[in-house]
Amino acid sequence: MTINVPRREFFRLAAVGGLLLPEYLLEAQSTDVEARTRFGVVRGGRAGGVNVFKGVPYGADTGGANRFMPPKDPAPWSGIKETVDYGPAAPQSDPVSGRQQDGHESEDCLVLNVWTRGVSDGGRRPVMFWCHGGGFRTLSGSSPRYDGTNLALRGDVVVVTINHRLNALGFTHFGDLEPTFATSGTVGMQDIVHALRWVRDNIEEFGGDPDRVMIFGESGGGRKVATLLGMPSANGLFHAALIESGATLRLPEREPATGLAISVLGELGLSRTAVRNIQQVPVNRLMAAYHAVSARARDAGGGTFAPTMDGEVVPHHPFWPEASPVNPDVPVIVGANRTEMTYFGDEAAFSLDEAGMRGRVASLVGDEHAGEVIDVYQDENHGASPSEVYFLIFSDYRYVMASITIAERRAALNPQTFLYYLTWETAETGRGMLSPHTLDIPFIFDNVRTHPLTRGSETAITLADKISDSVIGFARTGSPDVGKLPEWRPYDVADRATMVWDNQSRVVNDPIAGQRRIMQPILGL
Repeated sequence: MTINVPRREFFRLAAVGGLLLPEYLLEAQSTDVEARTRFGVVRGGRAGGVNVFKGVPYGADTGGANRFMPPKDPAPWSGIKETVDYGPAAPQSDPVSGRQQDGHESEDCLVLNVWTRGVSDGGRRPVMFWCHGGGFRTLSGSSPRYDGTNLALRGDVVVVTINHRLNALGFTHFGDLEPTFATSGTVGMQDIVHALRWVRDNIEEFGGDPDRVMIFGESGGGRKVATLLGMPSANGLFHAALIESGATLRLPEREPATGLAISVLGELGLSRTAVRNIQQVPVNRLMAAYHAVSARARDAGGGTFAPTMDGEVVPHHPFWPEASPVNPDVPVIVGANRTEMTYFGDEAAFSLDEAGMRGRVASLVGDEHAGEVIDVYQDENHGASPSEVYFLIFSDYRYVMASITIAERRAALNPQTFLYYLTWETAETGRGMLSPHTLDIPFIFDNVRTHPLTRGSETAITLADKISDSVIGFARTGSPDVGKLPEWRPYDVADRATMVWDNQSRVVNDPIAGQRRIMQPILGL
C-alpha cells in the first residue's frame, strides 16, 4: 500500500535529514512503504528510490526490572507501527546542569534506522551497520551526519544505524557485587549484538543479505567495532569491520570498574548489599550520580564508564597485548586522520609560539622525551607552525599510533587487514583545523555536500566518490579495491602499506616512519 505524502512535508523531512538532495529526488513524490519484521509490521517512507524506516524497535524497554540486564526482544505488536521519526537516544544528559545532549532521551532506546532501495524484493544487498560515536557516553545513531540515503543510492546497500545503552546505564560493572547483574558492565555492547541478531533475522525483508554485514564506526563507534571483534556472542553476525579513529587497545578490567560502580552506589546512598534497589532509582537521579562520579574520576585521572573486560562477555582486551583471537576470519580496515586533535583544540592551541608548543608537548610525552620528539616532527613536517607540530604530536599520541598498532596486531591474526591515513585538509574554518577528528565520516557516507567540514569543496566530492565506493566494495566483497584508488595492499609489518587519502591518494609504505619509530616506544606500544 502506498500513500502520498504532501510535498511540503517531504521537504521538511529532507531538511531535518540534513541532505542536499539531487534534483530528480526533489521532484520525486514521497510515499509510505511497509515491511514485516519478526515482531510486527513497520511503516516508513519512500522517496527517490530509497526506503527509510526510523525508530524500529529491536529490543525491549531497558528501564525498571530490565535495567542493567541483558537486552530482551521487544513485545510483538499488532497493526502497523509508524517508523518515520527517529526514536529516543539513550539517557545521557546531566539533569543538574540541564544540558541536553542529543534530543529526546529514554531508557526505551533500543531502536534502529534502515535505508534501503528494496523491500521484500530478494535483493540480498550488502549491509553497512553503523556504530555511532560519542565515546561510550553520548550521542546516538539518529544524527543527520549518519543519514544513509546517499550510500543506499550510490552502492545499492542497506544502511543500519542504532541506538543503545550508554555511560552508566550501559557500562557499570556491578557483577562482582551482585550476581543478578553479572554482565552489567557490558550490556551496552550486548545491545549492539542484539541489534546484529535483529539484522540477521530481519534484514532480508529490507532487501539485505545477512551473510554480508559490515560493522563500521568512528571514534567511540570505532571503539565499539574493536570491542565487537573480541566478543564471542557476535561471532558470525558480521563479516567485515571498519575502525575509524577508534583508538581502543584495552578496556577497563573488573577491579577498577567495580570501584566506579561502588562510587555510583555511594553517590546514590545505596549500600553494597542493596545494589538491586538501583533498578528503582529514578533515571534522572542515576544520571546525576553518573555525571558526578565521572567528573571526580576525570579530575583524579581515574577510570571511565566503558565495556568491562570481564573474561566472559568480553574475554580479551581488543588489541592488548595482541589482537583478540575471537572472530579471526573477519577482514578489517583501520585508520585515523592526520590532525585528529584539532577537533578538540582550545583556542590558544591554534596560535602557539615555540615555547608554548614545547611546554604542551612535554606535558604529553615527558620532559625527557620532548626535545627529541619535537626534532623528529619538525624534520618530517618542514614549515609546520608550532601549533601544527603540537597537533601532529597530540594526534599521533591519542589516535594515530594506536591505529597503526591495531593494524600491526590484527594483521598478525588475519592478513586481510588494511590501514588508511586521511590527510585531506578542510578549508571550512579559519582556525587551521587541517584534518580533524570526524572528517572521515562525510567521505565514507558520501555526505560531503552538506557537512560543515567539506561542503562547497569540489575536491571533497571527488575524494568522497573514491572513498565511499571503496568502503562499499569492502562491505560487498571484503576487499576495498574497486579501481578508483591505487591498489590498496594489505598491511604487514614488513612493508606497512598505507592508503593515504588525499586529493592525490596513494599507497605509501610507512608514510610517517620517523614519527612512528619515536612515538610507539614512548607510548609502550
